[in-house]
Amino acid sequence: MAKWNKNKKVLDHEHTEFWRYELKDVESPNLQKDVFPYDEVSRIDFDHKLMAISPADEIFITDTTFRDGQQARPPYTVKQIFDLFVLMNRLGGENGVIRQTEFFLYSKKDREAVEKCMALGLKYPEVTGWIRAAKEDVHLVKDAGLKETGILTSVSDYHIFLKMNKSRRTAMDAYLNIVRSILDEGIIPRCHFEDITRADIYGFCIPFAIELMKLREESGVNIKIRLCDTMGYGITYPGASLPRSVDKLIRAFIDDAGVPGHLLEWHGHNDFHKALINASTAWLYGCAAANSTLLGLGERTGNPPIEALIIEYIGLTGSTNGIDTTVITDIARYFEKEIGHKIPANYPFIGADFNVTRAGVHLDGLIKCEEIYNIFDTTKILKRPIVPMVTIGLFKILVVSKML
Repeated sequence: MAKWNKNKKVLDHEHTEFWRYELKDVESPNLQKDVFPYDEVSRIDFDHKLMAISPADEIFITDTTFRDGQQARPPYTVKQIFDLFVLMNRLGGENGVIRQTEFFLYSKKDREAVEKCMALGLKYPEVTGWIRAAKEDVHLVKDAGLKETGILTSVSDYHIFLKMNKSRRTAMDAYLNIVRSILDEGIIPRCHFEDITRADIYGFCIPFAIELMKLREESGVNIKIRLCDTMGYGITYPGASLPRSVDKLIRAFIDDAGVPGHLLEWHGHNDFHKALINASTAWLYGCAAANSTLLGLGERTGNPPIEALIIEYIGLTGSTNGIDTTVITDIARYFEKEIGHKIPANYPFIGADFNVTRAGVHLDGLIKCEEIYNIFDTTKILKRPIVPMVTIGLFKILVVSKML
């Protein structure tokens, strides 16, 4: 039976047609060594198939500062979490461009931070949890009064076989059981497909997503899927192949597993300097949510920086939609003064020298017209006036001009 697709203006097969993909329960792990040779740099291969961009009806940002963001630095105090939460609310605005933020729930400090943030009664960002795929952890979410939680559902054979010592079938059954347990408690499950850019997409990931969509239909609950580029292997090049191709990953879940784009979220890492562009690309191909952290701080090389995604959001949509970009500077100052975090001087948007110009020929242009060498009105947008400067030996001399 065909169903009208209002976006593409053609008839599509209904979900039952999507469900032709079945789990391939292999006896040994497929580690795809031709692409991921451990003793050499990973390969970038192409299938030469091009995808057309097709963004979701609404795109937004989610946050993992208080979960992934605490895995590469000393944990934040309860006060710091509370203060950053308030700043995040101001940055994302009343329309919820920063839609959600997730918390650990295992320590007393984590639970206290959740309580204090929720007590504010703010609509955005919504507080959500994160737990292991273990039934004994579900009560933590219930006790905290949260409506949604992420659960760790690793999908690559590296994790299923080598870390968990399970088969694909055993892993999937365990994941589905924990999802059912969460649904039974009236909580929205968000399945984190860990290490998806090294996974067997059609042998495990799509069949697993299809089973989740079946549970969604049965329960009436919008089960979410977070696509986790755990090692930063994601690639945005046109014609790149799965499992590394970001555009093909997004479209596989939407087109072949029947997952609506508004239930998809991209979570990336910056191991290959691609965290921001991968997240933006996920938006362009139909993934509604891009996950991020303040200043990009996260495990190993970190995640897409919220402040960068904020600017990218405005660039892609042509609207601030309630965003207060000046809060980016407030957040940077808080990190330096209250947390003691040293921000690199040349860090975009927030570094001490991000809009400082030193080249003599550039100074001449700035004096004549600020727009020539400033990315935008940084005074208005970030509360950061442009600073012309000349370095002579060991001394830095500010250039006083009509702009200052």
